[in-house]
Amino acid sequence: MAFACQSSPQSTLFWHDLPMDRLDYAILRHLQDEGRLSNVELADRVRLSPSPCLRRVRALEHDGAIRGYHADIDPERVGRGFEVVVHVDLALKDRTTVEDFEAAIDRLDAVVECRRMFGLPDYLLRVAVAGASDYEAFYINDLAGLPGLARVNSQITMKTVKRDRGVPIPAGG
Repeated sequence: MAFACQSSPQSTLFWHDLPMDRLDYAILRHLQDEGRLSNVELADRVRLSPSPCLRRVRALEHDGAIRGYHADIDPERVGRGFEVVVHVDLALKDRTTVEDFEAAIDRLDAVVECRRMFGLPDYLLRVAVAGASDYEAFYINDLAGLPGLARVNSQITMKTVKRDRGVPIPAGG
């Protein structure tokens, strides 16, 4: 396997025009579940020797299939256990307003995720703060003053039933 050069609806193609195979998908599944696996352990799990396994991992990293390695942090332990889903509509949807709004959102640490949507709302935000009073302060001091803002609807998370477990990776091959 080597570096990707184009995409097809079926799979990612690599420089030698072969789609990702079952071993690539297996590597991705294992690393998504446990990003701190050693290369030797990963190679054992996907039934490869360490050298070809490492070459595949490096190619997946270079291609962008693996975007990084991250720790799964408990929001409660770092004072960000109060999550609010925020629907945002802009008054104007011209390029300048959209770019200014998105640049301002990017500077707000409490916004842990921002998605521009088709239809309404224009944006879906996930905000993580310590508690209700912290969200109120964030809303008044940061959110309400964002450029182009027309309407905000905040929804407080009662319970997280299913959290992000990563991308479902096909068996491949």
